[in-house]
Amino acid sequence: MDELFDKAWTHIAVTRREAVCEVALARPEARNALNGVLMEELTEVARLLRLRTDILAVILTGTESYFSAGADLSASQARAGQATLMEARRAVMAGPDMCKAWDEIEAVTIAAVEGYCIGGASALAVSCDFRVMGEGAYMRLPEVPLGMNMSWRTLPKLVALAGPSRAKQYVMFGEACDAQRCLAWGFADEVVETGGALAAARRWAAKTVALPPLPVRATKEAVNAIAQATAQASIYMDRDQYLLMSRSADYREGIAAFREKRPGMFTGD
Repeated sequence: MDELFDKAWTHIAVTRREAVCEVALARPEARNALNGVLMEELTEVARLLRLRTDILAVILTGTESYFSAGADLSASQARAGQATLMEARRAVMAGPDMCKAWDEIEAVTIAAVEGYCIGGASALAVSCDFRVMGEGAYMRLPEVPLGMNMSWRTLPKLVALAGPSRAKQYVMFGEACDAQRCLAWGFADEVVETGGALAAARRWAAKTVALPPLPVRATKEAVNAIAQATAQASIYMDRDQYLLMSRSADYREGIAAFREKRPGMFTGD
């Protein structure tokens, strides 16, 4: 039995096309929102893929209409309300652990993005080596306008891709970054017709599979080491920053304003 391909996953679908593995988010009832189960499965599948030599490329995708609505706020707030600070500190590692697991896959990873890719889903997408987006797709980080910091060990990757000023714009303002802007800023590697992202990702995967695998993996490892040389020093506190901000009045106001579809009234408390 091959645990990767034969397991009955709950919220993902895992298929194989010769030396290419495709992982599709499959929680349509919640627009692929990242709850605990989905993040655990994405982490597990990445760890199973990490050192496999028979898989040379991995495609991560959502549906034809959307990639993911991001972290499941309802689930995270319910956990936070019932947890001690120590338990909450451990619980908020689910997202960073998932992104780290995808970052550590030795095969080349390609995210195929259609529709919206929001919050934690954007963090997951930038944990892949390449991103291919449909023309109508967009990425957005709503965390700061909701009263929290962007964590999940994502900031170093955004700065490496887009530079400091654009990373600040993307994170601070919480505005949608459409496919063409993502391409211009370095968040996307190719933009194709709406509905064509998966086919394009398969083309990228085929190009990868045709290359000698050892230097491909060595190149990925070396480039990631250079790009992320100071990452740990710069983000080791981001989960504690999140825990601090999640206990602020502005965080509660940000979430309430989002749910009530009104502007937030922030005080710095």
